[in-house]
Amino acid sequence: MIRAGFSLAVTYALFAVVRSPWELVAARLVHGFAGGFIPAAMSIVASVSPKERMSWSLGVMQSATMTGGILGPLFGGALAEWFGFRMSFVVAAAVIFLAALAVVAWVKEDSASPAEAPAKPVRLMTALSNKPLLFLLMLLVVFQASYNMIQPLMTLHIADLQGGMEDAALSSGIVFALIGIAGIVGSPLWGNVGAKRGLLRTLILCLLAAGGFMSLQLFVQQLWLFAAVQFAFGLFMAGVVPMVNTLVVQNTPDVFRGRSLGLTASANQLGSMIGPLIGGFVGMALNVHWTFFLAGLMMLALGGAVWNRSAWLSRGSAKERASGRSVPG
Repeated sequence: MIRAGFSLAVTYALFAVVRSPWELVAARLVHGFAGGFIPAAMSIVASVSPKERMSWSLGVMQSATMTGGILGPLFGGALAEWFGFRMSFVVAAAVIFLAALAVVAWVKEDSASPAEAPAKPVRLMTALSNKPLLFLLMLLVVFQASYNMIQPLMTLHIADLQGGMEDAALSSGIVFALIGIAGIVGSPLWGNVGAKRGLLRTLILCLLAAGGFMSLQLFVQQLWLFAAVQFAFGLFMAGVVPMVNTLVVQNTPDVFRGRSLGLTASANQLGSMIGPLIGGFVGMALNVHWTFFLAGLMMLALGGAVWNRSAWLSRGSAKERASGRSVPG
């Protein structure tokens, strides 16, 4: 976390001094390599949280991440308006630097004693033979791809629903904020439900309900109803990532926990990259309504796949909890 925090502060400062688009691209590449703050934070939270509160703890982390996702663009727009684009990057770098200092001052990590340490470290290729882990990573890729399919088309779709482009950007911003607010509210709640009712059962419910609400957009023709359905979608969508992260923790050994959560972050980013490309092609070939319908079908299919593999994933989780070190195959 400390290394990622200070590295991100430096890269944000670089954004303020670039002089050409290619320099900005290079700085963005450095920014990508410097990432890892959130996966490391989740790993620490997972290591200190009681097993029975794991899903709730990761749900709170997801809620905090989504809160930042809503507040960041809001504050960024205000900073750019007050100080200009370059100075807003400097302010952002200072905020990240202070966050890294806060980690140094207040976050403590318990080191494993030699008796608790595994005799042999778990290597990446060994962990990738962990079939439950691979299944969960693929689930994240497809889920993020289906969710992000609608991103490039949202403003155009809202303009169509309200009958013109006037204030369409503002309306789409409000709709995205509604999804984010629903996620902030829903993530900790689903964490509690998962702890009490079972992670897999909760994950299946969230995927099926989110897919159902997303598919309903095929028939929605009014903006207010579209916003309401998107809010309902956000409530159920918010439960997917915390449940998957908790299952990843349960299906990997403690020594590989940080890297496994890093892999989930990579899976999320890969899906977020693929999704808009698919959505753009589908929207061009058919129309926006069918993009929502296809995204919903993908989530429904994921829910069915988890349902079909639930006994297998449960066995992997039980084996990992019993062994504490072995990688289920």
